[in-house]
Amino acid sequence: MLEPEDLGERAGAGDPDGAGDEIGDDEDTSLNVPLAPPGRAPQDTDPHAADLEAVAEIARAHAQILGEIEKRIVGQRKVIEHLLTALFARGHCLFVGVPGLAKTLLISTLAETLNLSFSRIQFTPDLMPSDITGTEVLEEDQATGRRTFRFIRGPVFANLVLADEINRTPPKTQAALLQSMQEYRVTAGGTTHELALPFLVFATQNPIEQEGTYPLPEAQLDRFMFQVDVDYPTDAEEEEIVRQQTSDWRPELGRVLSPQRILRLQELVRRVPAADHVVKYAVALARATRPQGDKAPAFIKEYVAWGAGPRASQYLVLAGKARAILDGRFAVSQDDIAALARPTLQHRLILNYRAEAEGVRPGDLIDRLLGVVVP
Repeated sequence: MLEPEDLGERAGAGDPDGAGDEIGDDEDTSLNVPLAPPGRAPQDTDPHAADLEAVAEIARAHAQILGEIEKRIVGQRKVIEHLLTALFARGHCLFVGVPGLAKTLLISTLAETLNLSFSRIQFTPDLMPSDITGTEVLEEDQATGRRTFRFIRGPVFANLVLADEINRTPPKTQAALLQSMQEYRVTAGGTTHELALPFLVFATQNPIEQEGTYPLPEAQLDRFMFQVDVDYPTDAEEEEIVRQQTSDWRPELGRVLSPQRILRLQELVRRVPAADHVVKYAVALARATRPQGDKAPAFIKEYVAWGAGPRASQYLVLAGKARAILDGRFAVSQDDIAALARPTLQHRLILNYRAEAEGVRPGDLIDRLLGVVVP
């Protein structure tokens, strides 16, 4: 587990162009709130005045980010809110939706607004792991004739990585992201390379195509904090999209945050208190998805083969903290947990054959679960 000071030291590390820190203010003091001592868990006590000031700052930044994104993205407010929640909770996100719903545009717009270095990986059947992580090349010194290996960094070395159509590449290549998503580092040629922080993977997936696609392994799905379903726009939204996209209007985006500020805000999120009853509610929701347990309702036992693991309840609480902060509150509530249950849990359920035959979807089961598991 990375300590807070590790995050600070590695902001912008591993970025060959310095993109990780080139936009950072000379010394970002507006959110220079104290961190917990190394190796010691933060205590759930009354927030410091500096923390309360930072909460107000993140609420203002939240409104500014929404304003900038909405210059280019029409509608999709819930998707954007989930995206920002994952960002400040330091979680990766999987976006599932049919083509043409601005998933890629949304992610690239966020990177531009937040001054983050951005990299897009187009996943194809012939993509190799080294195309993601990087590769070593043999170079010869023209003066001495000495040959050495030099590591050329792949597109994973960016603050925000877009894995476009991630299910179009075989599992071997998909797995190249596993270490970076969990440990914020990459091992290649026997050498471990640290990634620039903040580091986030946002992936897109088309739910309707089966030909030439490869289902994501459960281990990789579990590393995504959210699976966000992107739906069709409304009539009015689609009309506005047509007007914008068939004109020459291309709005300029303002810059809202820097990588250093984002790191400080991510640490602030982890200091948000979570009361015992909130933690118990998150754990109860996760445990209720496991058909082998005695807490699972009948419809879970009927349709689910395997439920969510312990990482799910951790993500529920962490995402709830981020949602509270974005709302200007320094305490997470059970309503925050319930609001984020579907995107946090749905991709962690493995349905059985009966569920597939009857067209039951994981998200629908989570919605039913919220009516059964009482806060």
